[in-house]
Amino acid sequence: CRPARPAGLQSLLGWTKVRVLVPRGGKNLKLVEMAGRNAEAFLRRQADEGRLRLEALQAALDLPALPRTIEGFDISNTGGEESVGSLVVFRDGRPDKDSYRRFLIRTVEGPNDVASLEEVLVRRYRKLLDEKAPLPDLVMVDGGKPQLGAAEKALAALGLSRLPLVSLAKREEILFTPERRDGLRLDRTSPALKLIQAVRDETHRFAIALHRGRREKRSFASRLDGIPGIGPKRKSALLARYGSIEAIRDAPRTELEALVGAAGAKKVRERLGRKRE
Repeated sequence: CRPARPAGLQSLLGWTKVRVLVPRGGKNLKLVEMAGRNAEAFLRRQADEGRLRLEALQAALDLPALPRTIEGFDISNTGGEESVGSLVVFRDGRPDKDSYRRFLIRTVEGPNDVASLEEVLVRRYRKLLDEKAPLPDLVMVDGGKPQLGAAEKALAALGLSRLPLVSLAKREEILFTPERRDGLRLDRTSPALKLIQAVRDETHRFAIALHRGRREKRSFASRLDGIPGIGPKRKSALLARYGSIEAIRDAPRTELEALVGAAGAKKVRERLGRKRE
């Protein structure tokens, strides 16, 4: 069949120099049709590879169902400061970023990743139970036996001991489950290992990004502490508007004055310096 004429084509052509051609026959039409077939084949291959990874992971861990929904957890902090927990969700082998969640650690003081992980899992699955929301097919925690134990304790406290669980130890790339406490080594080329590594890596990346953001926010606020006329509300306004000390330095004087007043802008520029004119 012939390609459909894009809606709003004339509006598009009005502001772009790119020419949009809709072939009606001949060589160009055959090229477009071939490109469409290639795209469909590529998507089918991707779907097949994703299914292969899910089936391989189900077999490797002896899971009762295909792990179509996997939730991964990690903890990040610096010496116990600004500790955060991350949750990422994979659906059918792909990240579902709209379902990602962050957790600020409430009950644990100091650098205790194991206790922090337990807190995060209890909060996550208590919420799902309260909302009668679907549970994942597999829970993955970043770490080894201690992290596995913390996750087991959290799930048991909620009556979810049967929820499939796995931990992936860093560097050694050993999988631990409640049934395989001695560890399970998969071939480095295993589709199952590739999938669980992808979940682990994304969980770790998200946790690091959350922690870095909180640390930078704290550093930002501390640089503004003690400036006369810059209280919590104005600090929050500066953070929301600029996001970094460098951006404040580069801000035009009139812009700063509109945000924190002339006197406040002067004090801020005196404390932080100003961009070179």
